[in-house]
Amino acid sequence: MAGSPSVQIRRDRFAVLFLVMLTAAAGNTAMQSVMPTIGRALEIPDFWVSLAYTWSALLWVLLAPYWARQSDRRGRKPLMLLGTVGFIASMAICGVILWMGLAGWLLPATTFVIFAIARSLYGGFGSAAPPAVQAYVAARTDRENRTSALSIIASSFGLGTIIGPALAPAFVFPITGGLAGPLIVFALLGCLVWLAVALLLPNDMPRHEARGVISSEPSIGGLSGASAPTDDDDDDMETGALAERLRWRDRRTLPWMIVGVLGGHGHAAFLGVIGFLVIDRLSVPLNEAQQAIGIVLMAGAGATLLAQWGLIPQMKVPPKRLVIWGFILGAVGCVIMAFITTLHGITLGFAIASLGMGLFRPGFTSGASLAVSRAEQGQVAGMVASVNGMAFIAAPAIGVLIYGISMPLPFLVCAALFGLLTLWAAFKLEN
Repeated sequence: MAGSPSVQIRRDRFAVLFLVMLTAAAGNTAMQSVMPTIGRALEIPDFWVSLAYTWSALLWVLLAPYWARQSDRRGRKPLMLLGTVGFIASMAICGVILWMGLAGWLLPATTFVIFAIARSLYGGFGSAAPPAVQAYVAARTDRENRTSALSIIASSFGLGTIIGPALAPAFVFPITGGLAGPLIVFALLGCLVWLAVALLLPNDMPRHEARGVISSEPSIGGLSGASAPTDDDDDDMETGALAERLRWRDRRTLPWMIVGVLGGHGHAAFLGVIGFLVIDRLSVPLNEAQQAIGIVLMAGAGATLLAQWGLIPQMKVPPKRLVIWGFILGAVGCVIMAFITTLHGITLGFAIASLGMGLFRPGFTSGASLAVSRAEQGQVAGMVASVNGMAFIAAPAIGVLIYGISMPLPFLVCAALFGLLTLWAAFKLEN
């Protein structure tokens, strides 16, 4: 079959699959990078800005498992098209509504109510695409090449978290809707991706069985992506191995889940506040603040990618050590962000904290996976995806509430949390 030697899918089709994931991640993170500035321009309280992310993340967590099952039953291409439509509709409506609000044609409160409703289209339907893409690739690659192919696809989420904040300031022009421009531009790019899926991908005729995989909503610095199916899936289906239901209180995984839940909430909390911190600390006009926010978020995403694509493959250390070093760096970065007042200092602090989270998340994921048997891998992957997703439901809004009390406080709270989790990991996690 034509294509890359590590992927048994034609190169043009594989590129389309990559773009489906990349565009969704880049568009979502571009929107996240401009929303603090838009909220301040509309004079909407910071808490309500962060609450819009909460609603979308909650819908994603609730509906992603359903779409993953539907991708197995109804075919992967239709679910990719549905997820892309959800992305396009959400970005387009949100962009137009915010444009109208910034132009003074809608009241700020009306603008944000409609924005939150339109945002739900992404959380509700956008979650259909990632499991369909991963299952599509897994079903068309043999066992020897599957891990490589899925790793390339999963990397699109990480790449998107850099591209989104990097491109967002370039689309902030009056002709593209001012601050709402990035949303409108990515909606148009989504239309091109939808056409590519519709015209270039064949209908489902998979060579191998594969399951739709639950993924977390793409977020700046999150990079949880999707937990890729592994060769173990085939082994289980071939041997008929059935595992008992894995419970959350299982002694093997419970310490890892506690670390994942608490660490994930700390990560999501400082991510939800960082844009507002840049605006308030630099005290510059909003258009200049948007440029600075893009620089900070890009640095954080780059540091996370450095950890996951560069350091971890070279370090080859056990998951426990990744988690411990991740929390130490996270605490150091949060302390820097709590007190520094320059763009360079904020960028450095955010990059260090993001580097730590880039070590912690894979450490937590692999530690939970290694704690259970081969037959339980699918169940623990679903639990990990749930943990990664639930952190972004309430933590960003809570972080903003604490930020309203005192500017350094959310970062100091996160630093203290990461310090306590370092001790917990040292004594409670298995090597």
